[in-house]
Amino acid sequence: KAVVSTQSTGKKGLTPSQIGVILRDSHGVNQIKHLTGTKILRILRAKGLASKIPEDLYHLIKKAVAIRKHLEKNRQDKDSKYRLILIESRVHKLARYYKTKSVLPPNWKYESATASALVA
Repeated sequence: KAVVSTQSTGKKGLTPSQIGVILRDSHGVNQIKHLTGTKILRILRAKGLASKIPEDLYHLIKKAVAIRKHLEKNRQDKDSKYRLILIESRVHKLARYYKTKSVLPPNWKYESATASALVA
């Protein structure tokens, strides 16, 4: 039952952490791995429902795009400029890690100009 509900919520486009929250709140399943023996992301990958980029990298890119949008309006916001540098360095570090683990293709590169297309 948990696998079926995982697949059905995955078809709606929810992330694995959102699926975990739904299963916890509505079905009382605290860890799907204890119930099924496999993680949510592995269940989604088996059915071809997993996203192209990992969830943590996606959220970092989303945050960087939001800060860039903020900086277009507020160019003098020095703290946001600094935070953007820190976030983008985390994106590069995480991308380098995922390239070594073959989660991302070796030619994948984060570019701030095309980042909004990745998030949309």
